[in-house]
Amino acid sequence: MTSIDEPLVLETAAKYGVPVPVAQELLARTRPCLYLVPYEQLPASRRENARPAARTGGLPALPDGLDWPEPRYPLVLSVDCAALPHDILDIELPADGHLLLFTEIEYPPESSVVLHVPAGAHTTERSATYDLNGETEQVRVYEPRTLYPVPGLTLEGDGEVGPRTREFLDAEGAEDRAEDGAEYKVENMADVGAEDALDSFEKAVLDMAFGGQRPGVCVQLGGFSDSWDMAPDVDGLVLFAQMAGQAIDYNVFTMNLIVGTREDIAARRYTGLQYDQQC
Repeated sequence: MTSIDEPLVLETAAKYGVPVPVAQELLARTRPCLYLVPYEQLPASRRENARPAARTGGLPALPDGLDWPEPRYPLVLSVDCAALPHDILDIELPADGHLLLFTEIEYPPESSVVLHVPAGAHTTERSATYDLNGETEQVRVYEPRTLYPVPGLTLEGDGEVGPRTREFLDAEGAEDRAEDGAEYKVENMADVGAEDALDSFEKAVLDMAFGGQRPGVCVQLGGFSDSWDMAPDVDGLVLFAQMAGQAIDYNVFTMNLIVGTREDIAARRYTGLQYDQQC
């Protein structure tokens, strides 16, 4: 899985005035992920010998006898599993073959379809046009964009902070309010300065894991979701994939998330996955 040098994290914490126990609690709230980004968003240190591992849009290459899955949603993502870095994620993806994700990113769909095409299967690229009750219809085809994998870390967004982190926030808030002679309640003691320091430290750690500034618009496999609304990866569900609409079409401003249980993901029971679109 993604690792980050703990001494470097602690050194960074000191720069932001964050105590060691708080830094250690933050690391305990992280999960590894893989970002899939275009070449120009790769950190400079990763560009040499970079190997593509995915593509947005385009047409699907499907095994003989398998038609475009119903409903005929667009192909939004193809992942070459063998080209992904191994031993990064804490969810189990296939070691080879291709994962194909079909869904509607512009309007809330009823579902998504995830297929695994085994390595070595004879495939044929399918046409976007099809016959429907004697009429010729066409599936939306997005412009293909090649993506490269970059390991990273994600932070649990809505999780409860640890006791040392809460103590750090409360202590500074209490000190400032005491100086002002103001009364305060325990639940409102977080100091803005401490919060800013912690936020800056969190961003620095996540950027270090990526090897540069993390992309704001991208495709993500695994990790915690970066949802715009209620996080769907709760109550035993974990993030399978997250796709910003703009990562597929520059004019689409949605966040598309697919979640499931670890057991269903490991067993490739992709029909059990759940889809959530936020905008």
